[in-house]
Amino acid sequence: MPLNRRTFLGRSAAAGAGVAVAGGAVVGSAGAAEAKGHGHGDGHGHGHGRPAKRYAFTVMGTTDLHGNVFNWDYFTDKEYDDSAHNDVGLAKISTLVDRVRREKGRRNTLLIDAGDTIQGTQLSYYYAKVDPITARRGPVHPMARAMNAIGYDAAALGNHEFNYGIPVLRKFEEQCDFPLLGANALDARTLRPAFAPYVIKRMRTPCGRDVRVAVLGLTNPGIAIWDKANVGGKMVFPGLEEQAAKWVPKLRSMGADVVIVSAHSGSSGTSSWGDQLPYVENAAALVAEQVPGIDAILVGHAHVEIAEHFVTNKETGKRVVLSEPAKWGQRLTLFDFDLVWERGRWTVEKAGSRVLNSNTVPEDRKVTSLLRSEHRKVVEYVNQVIGTSVVAMSTAAAPWKDEPIIDLINQVQTETVKAALAGGEYGSLPVLSQASCFSRAAGIPAGDVTIRDAAGLYPFENTLEARLLTGAQLKDYLEYSARYYVRTPAGGPVDTAKLTNADGIPDYNYDAVSGVSYDIDIARPVGSRIVGLSFEGKAIDPAARFVFAVNNYRASGGGNFPHVPGARQLWADSDEIRNTIIGWVREKGSVDPAVFASVGWRLTRDGAPVFP
Repeated sequence: MPLNRRTFLGRSAAAGAGVAVAGGAVVGSAGAAEAKGHGHGDGHGHGHGRPAKRYAFTVMGTTDLHGNVFNWDYFTDKEYDDSAHNDVGLAKISTLVDRVRREKGRRNTLLIDAGDTIQGTQLSYYYAKVDPITARRGPVHPMARAMNAIGYDAAALGNHEFNYGIPVLRKFEEQCDFPLLGANALDARTLRPAFAPYVIKRMRTPCGRDVRVAVLGLTNPGIAIWDKANVGGKMVFPGLEEQAAKWVPKLRSMGADVVIVSAHSGSSGTSSWGDQLPYVENAAALVAEQVPGIDAILVGHAHVEIAEHFVTNKETGKRVVLSEPAKWGQRLTLFDFDLVWERGRWTVEKAGSRVLNSNTVPEDRKVTSLLRSEHRKVVEYVNQVIGTSVVAMSTAAAPWKDEPIIDLINQVQTETVKAALAGGEYGSLPVLSQASCFSRAAGIPAGDVTIRDAAGLYPFENTLEARLLTGAQLKDYLEYSARYYVRTPAGGPVDTAKLTNADGIPDYNYDAVSGVSYDIDIARPVGSRIVGLSFEGKAIDPAARFVFAVNNYRASGGGNFPHVPGARQLWADSDEIRNTIIGWVREKGSVDPAVFASVGWRLTRDGAPVFP
């Protein structure tokens, strides 16, 4: 029987406490851990000379699906492919899942996810914004339909679940036949879990008592920063270690034989927000190390592949197995558990993990046929022509050159902010703008420009803000951004493959700023690379004031750039920057870089241009 959280949780865990049992699962709400549950069975250990009772089962895991059902790239309008020939999508995962279930026996398997489910493709965007699931008699979200059909047992909340606001997330939750878990997503008023913290599944064994498997869901504290506009005053997100330490002992006291954590948090122990929050962003390994009683952690958020990684718990000395199945449905994690019955209880004798590659199997027709009409609708939508372009533009060299295609984003943002502030107190101040290269494969073709072309420049659901900065703060901001380049001495050759992403900084955390001119001297050490910063031909006065057009991710502290999060907010838009770009192209009719493109910044070494 499908589980509907409305039967036990309501809009918030504050509405009640207890346990709900459905389909062999116990799903925890805020007060559920006070209850004790005991399975049936003989309750006795094996006698002398009798072989030990053993049971093996497998937990499959996905993470960071980001709206991928089909092996399809809506931005290129063709089958997905990358340099490693990965495939994506739940239709591929479904085929792998079916194979594992046939091999192991369905009753001996579970399927869970570690979050970031409903944002990332134009398919997921369409059903959040264009034909929203929240509308009266609205559609069922494609990710809910696909995951229900495949038979997920639970999914942790990811940070991107909150991008479209809590009403969309609640509607998605309602449409899922499995619980969305978030033990550290708390109601801001009551500090009780706003979602189910955990689920306990019973595995039927052929030899006596069921094995009780607890899945604890943990999400990312960064939601408080990245989606402040949607969750501020409504929900709070304490650290993973703190909440795991609270819940794992409760789950053990309730009789859980195996505890698995599904964590939307990487394993590196790092954070992208500096000291803005007291919590660690990528805390999965810390949870394993610090919290006793965990057998395995399904890791998410970092978009990397970890087939099997063991972390030793400091208190017990026990090894905890971690696995992260990359992203977008490219991999499926398999946790294999071997249990033995001794001294009246099930004990994990051995646990390991591996990943399966979805590019080794075909798509499951059960899933593709289920969502064929939704897919076609979205393909038709993204291929709408909204204007033309005089020339082709590409982001291929944008990480190291001031390219017209990034100037286009900045031009749209600058014009939008100027229009919004016109006639007001700050209307006479110069407007500067930041933009990042989100994908090195994006482009605007010569000729017809479609929604997918424009949307491909901005794959994230960021919105636009205007903040007030001084000249000195702008210099600090640019110096911080310039950390992205590997220090490269003058004289020798420059290999663009080794020039960027210093210290693992992703492309989306390098900003080019328009409206000013500056050089980035990559022969210099970090912190002293910005040379000749000027506005309208004159060196910038440190006390000068500027309006800064910036996305809400950066304005909220994403990437830990200086000054902007604390700067005065002059204006904020509720529409995505992506839609603003689409609207701008529609209004202009024609995109001509000659109108807006200029070389405002360049890389140098000891004053000599790197790319003359």
